[in-house]
Amino acid sequence: MPSDVSSKPVTASRPLSPHLQIYRWQWTMAGSILHRATGIALSVGTLLLVWWLIAAATGPDYFAVVQGFLGGWFGRLLLFGWSIALFYHLCNGIRHLLWDAGKGLELGPARASAMIVLAATAILTAIAWIVGYGLI
Repeated sequence: MPSDVSSKPVTASRPLSPHLQIYRWQWTMAGSILHRATGIALSVGTLLLVWWLIAAATGPDYFAVVQGFLGGWFGRLLLFGWSIALFYHLCNGIRHLLWDAGKGLELGPARASAMIVLAATAILTAIAWIVGYGLI
């Protein structure tokens, strides 16, 4: 009789697919997870922008309420986090475009580009907030 592959028992000691207990934590893995998280944060942050635009269209009284919230410490903290997410997602998106072109896929350059993305995110966020406050 021919052997049927599907009739073989599955061993319980071996995982069906790789997971975090098998993989060692790496910069590229962290970058991928953070890229997805910042994409979600940008979607949520866009709701703040829409709220602000609706308030501007509604009238000066409601706009003052929304501007008061966004100008407070918690609103500024949200805007700061949104700007970090924006610049990280932008820089990491450029990194992904380079990867799509076949550049920097080796382990060393991939790790270096992850560090460059983090540094560029910090620099761009700092510049945006400094310019936003008119200090330059």
